[in-house]
Amino acid sequence: MNAKTEQLQEFHWLMDLLQTIDVGLVVIDKAYRIKVWNAFMENHSGMLPRDVRDRNIFEVFPDIPKAWFQHKIDTVFLLKNRAFTSWEQRQWVFPFRHNQPISGMAGMMYQNLTINPLVSSRGEVEHVSIVVYDVTDIALQKQELQQANAELKRLSRTDMLTQLLNRGAWESLLSVEFERYQRYRSPASLVMFDIDHFKKVNDTYGHPTGDVVIQTVAEKLREVARGTDILGRYGGEEFGVILPNTTAQAAKIFCERLRRLIEKTTITHEGQTLRVTISLGICEAHESFEDYQTWLDCTDKALYQSKENGRNQTTIYQAP
Repeated sequence: MNAKTEQLQEFHWLMDLLQTIDVGLVVIDKAYRIKVWNAFMENHSGMLPRDVRDRNIFEVFPDIPKAWFQHKIDTVFLLKNRAFTSWEQRQWVFPFRHNQPISGMAGMMYQNLTINPLVSSRGEVEHVSIVVYDVTDIALQKQELQQANAELKRLSRTDMLTQLLNRGAWESLLSVEFERYQRYRSPASLVMFDIDHFKKVNDTYGHPTGDVVIQTVAEKLREVARGTDILGRYGGEEFGVILPNTTAQAAKIFCERLRRLIEKTTITHEGQTLRVTISLGICEAHESFEDYQTWLDCTDKALYQSKENGRNQTTIYQAP
C-alpha cells in the first residue's frame, strides 16, 4: 500500500469518525460561516450540510445569543486558546429538541460546548471548531439530586405534623432575630402559646384527634400571621411566633385575633366535635436581655401567667 493510498484511507476513517461520533461538530471561519456540519448536527437540526455550508451561523440559528457567542468565538481566534460553556451557564446554544424517553421531561437539549482554535499550516487561526455535547441526562439527574437535597433540608427543618418550623430550626431563627435586635434596636416581639387542657383532649378523644387539634391550631396560626412572621411548633402542644418589627402592644393585637379565631373554631374528627382555647405570652425584646434564651424565658413566664390567671387569655411580660 503506497503512501497516497494510506492517506486516502486515513482521510476516509477520519470522515467516517466525523459522521458517526455522538457529538455535534461545527467548523466556522472568522466571518462565522459554517464550513463543517456533521451527522449529529444534521440529525438534530433537520438541516443537511449542503443547506448550511457557507451560511452565517446566526442566519441559520437566529436564536443564538449573538453578542455572547461572538465574544466566545472572537476570544478563541484572538488568544488561540480553547473556550468552554456548560449547561449550568446557559442551558443550550443550539435550539435542539430532546425527546429521549429516559429524560422526556426535558423540552430542549442541555448542552456543553468546547470551542477549539484550528491552526493552519501558516500558524494562523482561521477557523474554530465547536463541539456540542448532549448532557441532558446528566443535567436532569443533577437537578433532581439538587431538588432532593433541598427537600431533605426542608424536611430536616419542618415539623411533620403541622408543617411549621420544628423546634431546632425555629430556635436558630430566634437567635438570629435577637442578634438583629441587638444590632439595630428595632422592636421585635416573641409569642409563646399552648393549647389549654390538651392532656384532657388526648385522654377524652384519643391521640389521633389530638393531632387534628394541633394541625387545626397551626392552620389558624398561618391564617393570622404575616409573611414576615416566623412560626414554629416548639414541642407537644406549644407553639412559638417571632414577630419582627413589632412592639408588645401590636403583638397583643395579633395574639387576640388568633385567640378569638381558635376559640370559635369547631374541630371535627371521626364524628367527634370539640372546641379548644389557647393561652399566650408576649415579651418584647429588651436591651437588658443577655441572649435569646433570656428573651424566651421571659416569654414563657408571661405564658404561665396567662395559665395561672384562668387560661384563654394573653399576657405581656412585665419585668419585676
